[in-house]
Amino acid sequence: MLRGKTALITGSVAGLGYAMAEALAEQQANIILHGLEPLEQIQEASERLRAMYDVSVIYSQANLTVVSEIEALVKHANETFGGVDILINNAVIRNFAAIDTLDTMSWDQSIAVNLSAAFHTSRLTVPKMKTKKWGRIINISSVYGTTATANRVAYITTKTALIGLTKSTAMDVATEGITCNALCPGTVPTPPIVERIAGNAARAGITIEEAEHDYISSRHPTGRFVAMKSVASFAVFLCSEAGKDITGAVLPVDGGWTIE
Repeated sequence: MLRGKTALITGSVAGLGYAMAEALAEQQANIILHGLEPLEQIQEASERLRAMYDVSVIYSQANLTVVSEIEALVKHANETFGGVDILINNAVIRNFAAIDTLDTMSWDQSIAVNLSAAFHTSRLTVPKMKTKKWGRIINISSVYGTTATANRVAYITTKTALIGLTKSTAMDVATEGITCNALCPGTVPTPPIVERIAGNAARAGITIEEAEHDYISSRHPTGRFVAMKSVASFAVFLCSEAGKDITGAVLPVDGGWTIE
């Protein structure tokens, strides 16, 4: 159980981020939701967690491209809960393009949200973790943090760099009771992925089920999506007593995608 701990999950109003927030709330952690969704949607997600798990939940619409807004987010967390004990850097922007077609604004935005925001949230939350001699930082990288494909230069660069940030952070805090690990999910059924598969089906004139099979079978030897609950449960494990000696690790949850 994580009663008395506080978890900040960026990009957590829906999809994988919300699944991790829910898994931690189920373990009785207080939750800080974050996202840029409409306020009503964020409030509904917050109320759902409060009602289901009887934990304290606050939320933020901080723009992760603006350092002062990240600083305000962590300051509010410190004032409300006395610090962040569990930090999950999950927020992501997927600007897919090749190196000679990606515009500079999309590149800068990807660096800010996918990488720099994780640096800022980590540097701002570690001091409180040090005073408690306990902390968990989990950076959500990707299978594309360890491999590559065409036309995703910003995404692959930032997800790869996030692994470097993970290892460096783990070394910096290794004696402080704080761990830092990277999870590398394969394809999970997030809204953007579901929409992409639906688009593939429409263009090919096939059923969504057929398009899903084609999309997944070319990636996962298991032949199925990686369940969001599987990733969330792994995050909970890393926050448990059993996970205290795992740090600096790059951990695949990818349905066998990166088997060598």
